[in-house]
Amino acid sequence: MRLTLRQLDVMAAVARSGSTTEAGRQLALSQSAVSAALGELESQLGNRLFDRVGKRVVLNDCGRLLLPRALALLDQVRDIEQLFADGGASLRVAASTTIGNYLMPAVLAAFEHDWPRAQLQLEVGNTADVIDAVAQYRADLGFIEGGCHDAALEVHPWLDDRLVIVASPQHALARGPVSIDELAAARWILREPGSGTRETVEALLLPHLRRFGSTMHLGNSEAIKHAVAERLGVSCLALRVVRDMLDSGRLVRLDAGLPPLQRRLYRVHARGKVFSTALQRFTDHCDAWRDAG
Repeated sequence: MRLTLRQLDVMAAVARSGSTTEAGRQLALSQSAVSAALGELESQLGNRLFDRVGKRVVLNDCGRLLLPRALALLDQVRDIEQLFADGGASLRVAASTTIGNYLMPAVLAAFEHDWPRAQLQLEVGNTADVIDAVAQYRADLGFIEGGCHDAALEVHPWLDDRLVIVASPQHALARGPVSIDELAAARWILREPGSGTRETVEALLLPHLRRFGSTMHLGNSEAIKHAVAERLGVSCLALRVVRDMLDSGRLVRLDAGLPPLQRRLYRVHARGKVFSTALQRFTDHCDAWRDAG
């Protein structure tokens, strides 16, 4: 059986108007096209749907059985058409930890404000997790803090992000000017291997410090900044991550005369990814988005 939506639409128009001629006018079809579509539908169902009364057609028992189901299907199709016309979307986004926790909520909220019928799902992990999710098509789009060397992905610069070295106000290095040697000998609290933040911190600092003293590894930036506030060590984190504790005085910035610490955040997608209208719209939104960081 090969019923078509056009056949059901014709049947509903004939039922509504009581005339194949009038149904053709409503659907912008010829009377012969309407009659042909109706005849094909009746043939496929093996039942007549209308009684012919003079020049009028009236639903018979089979037609009355089909009509509400046909109307329900046609309503669903209109809902689908309207959904995409109104910016409907079901997008899966993956973001590394700092981006996922501190940037994506605002990015997603701004997008949903403009496109309220969009459905967005956010997965947060480290950079390696995000790269894997995008490469395996579990995520439509990824945002990462570190480099990406996976040939299966396209990588595009997204935002620049400032980093700062921080310590507790009670830490020994917070009492005065800090030398490179003192900074190198300090206990550092760092992200785990595979984290974009960890790779960036090493790339920015090790050319100057040559080494880190002892290190502690924690799984997210939020845990690190609280550990630093408790005098467990020093760290280098995104300014947007520690701004609240800097403002409250629970952390202070350390200045050892290093050049400004800045990293690039990236947007990634699979090379073979087909961009729907909704996904392109979201990508354009992210590329145009700026925050106060």
